[in-house]
Amino acid sequence: MAVDVVTFGCRLNAFEAELIRREAEGAGLSDTIVINSCAVTNEAVAQARQSIRKLKRERPGARIVVTGCAAQTQSRMFADMAEVDRVLGNDDKMCREAWRDARAAFDLGASEKIAVSDIMGLKEMAPHLIHGFASGLPRVFVQVQNGCDHRCTFCIIPYGRGNSRSVPMGAVVDQVRALVARGHAEIVLTGVDLTSYGADLPGAPRLGMLTKQILRHVPELKRLRISSIDSIEADADLLDAIGDDARLMPHLHLSLQSGDDMILKRMKRRHSRDDSIAFCDQVRRLRPDIAFGADIIAGFPTETEEMFSRSLDLVEECGLTFLHVFPYSPRPGTPAARMPQVAGGAIKERAKRLRAAGEAALRRRLQAEAGATRDVLIESESQGRTEHYLPVAIAGERIGRVVPLMIAGSDGERLTV
Repeated sequence: MAVDVVTFGCRLNAFEAELIRREAEGAGLSDTIVINSCAVTNEAVAQARQSIRKLKRERPGARIVVTGCAAQTQSRMFADMAEVDRVLGNDDKMCREAWRDARAAFDLGASEKIAVSDIMGLKEMAPHLIHGFASGLPRVFVQVQNGCDHRCTFCIIPYGRGNSRSVPMGAVVDQVRALVARGHAEIVLTGVDLTSYGADLPGAPRLGMLTKQILRHVPELKRLRISSIDSIEADADLLDAIGDDARLMPHLHLSLQSGDDMILKRMKRRHSRDDSIAFCDQVRRLRPDIAFGADIIAGFPTETEEMFSRSLDLVEECGLTFLHVFPYSPRPGTPAARMPQVAGGAIKERAKRLRAAGEAALRRRLQAEAGATRDVLIESESQGRTEHYLPVAIAGERIGRVVPLMIAGSDGERLTV
């Protein structure tokens, strides 16, 4: 049996899953399950632990290796689980030598499970070329950046990913070209702190320059999409590309986190409420049909009902279509975990109200699409996505094609044709 990778968390983990599978199998491992974990919330860590126990019951003979952000930050906790055979660091997981060492440890029956290097010491990022994704999906991810130099008070991820490191532009262009040649119609650029791209590279190119280079040098690419960005760091070239090139999809996901200035300061964010609103207004002038998504945390320490209401109001004031709501979860070792906490019941209730506001905003956007013709990327036999990442119920179209379709209406959750 081959190596199976179970991925939790972000799009970056989804990209890295392909590398993990390739490197582990190349090292000769078989009948192995790799848990590529996430550390962003306590719930994500708990889900990884539950999955480990479940998978061991289902496949008692398989070896289980845990890697990812939670493995990097809480390696001993996973090593203490009887079901786990190896804990591999977040950078080590992409190195074949680390997987060879894992295989040797299994063969020798070594008792030490932890193989986690010091990720904070990494200064460069080695490019990894993937020629095609095992899943064969029409939309695939390309990692252009890893790590984060910022220290938001709620976030443990810099300690799981290290400091910011970027893939050289030429290597990114080569990766995109290789994937397009394999038939992938849409590429999503992804990273931990995407808008910090290039600060560590010669000449300090920005994300906007990288975007323009991809669009210029891979003319056969049908669709390019940008994953989550920090809007305060968006550069002029990126805005220019959004306004000028139709192949760059009119959809941005913003790391807003809160709509209250005091909470933003306590989070150690770099933008204000007015900055968020102004950015959305600016981009909408460049691309009037743009769709915005956003991450918002409900119940951050010290958040009052009045402060929360300002986050709720952002859905309307920024014109958000997609909302990713995080009920605040204290992460050990972070400054926010030591701040006065909001009661758990209030956190859940605020998260519920935020999700309801997001669902209503999505329904309004779906209803407004009636009568429009959209280019739909066919993802499966039953669903596609428009340029704006809106889901479309379809039938009878070939997976991987981009098809112009007239939108008839919506069923409340997806567009219909």
